[in-house]
Amino acid sequence: MVDQAMDRELASGDFKRQESRFRDWVGVDPRSGAASEDAVEHGRFHLYVSLACPWCHRTAIVRELAGLQQAVPISYVAPFRDERGWAFTGEGFSDGPAGEYVDLLHGWDFMGEAYRAGDSGFQGRITVPVLWDTQRGRIVNNESSDIIRMFYASDSLGALGGSGLDLYPKELRSEIDEINERVYDTVNNGVYRAGFARLQGSYEEAFLALFESFDWLRALLGERRYLAGERIT
Repeated sequence: MVDQAMDRELASGDFKRQESRFRDWVGVDPRSGAASEDAVEHGRFHLYVSLACPWCHRTAIVRELAGLQQAVPISYVAPFRDERGWAFTGEGFSDGPAGEYVDLLHGWDFMGEAYRAGDSGFQGRITVPVLWDTQRGRIVNNESSDIIRMFYASDSLGALGGSGLDLYPKELRSEIDEINERVYDTVNNGVYRAGFARLQGSYEEAFLALFESFDWLRALLGERRYLAGERIT
C-alpha cells in the first residue's frame, strides 16, 4: 500500500501528506462526546517534538501557554534526520530548554522505537510531534492539531494547567474553522506542496494558492489584530 501510494504521487507530481496514524484522545473526545479510556493525570503523558518541525512548534507553544510544563514533560529529538528518521543524538544545544537531544523517558535512540511499540506493523514515515502514554506504553496521538486542542481543552489535558486558556471560543468557532481550512491547505501544507512538487504544473498550482493566501492574510490582518478578531485563537 505504501509503494502504491508513492507511485501515484510520483505520477501526479503532487505532494501527498501522510495521514496521522494515531488519533486517540485524552479526556472527552470532541468528535464523539465520549470520555476516553486515558484518564487526565499529571505526569502521565509525555510530549516528543523537534525544534526543526513547524507542526511541533504549535504543540510546544500551546503547552507553554496552557501552563503544562510540569504536567506534560517534553523530550526533543535532534533537528536533523537521515533515512533512519528522527533521532536522539545526545548532542546538546547551549540555550535550549532541555539542554540536549535525549529521550528523558525511555532513553531511546530513535523516535521509530515509539512507533514500533505502538504498532509493530507500522510502515509509514516516522513523524513528530508524538504524545505518549506512560501508563499504557503507547502513542496516544501524533496529529499536532489534536494535541494542541487537548492542551487547552478544560475537559482534557488543559485542566492540568489551570490557565483557563480558550483558543476555540464558541462564538468564533465557525470563523476559526473557515480560516483554518484555507490556511492549512494553502499555507501550512501549501509550502510542502510547493517545495516537494515533482512536476512544474503541481509546483505552480501550489505556489499560486500560497501567495494568494498571503495576500488574503495580509488584508485580513490589516483590519484586525489577530486572525479571528481582537483576541488570540
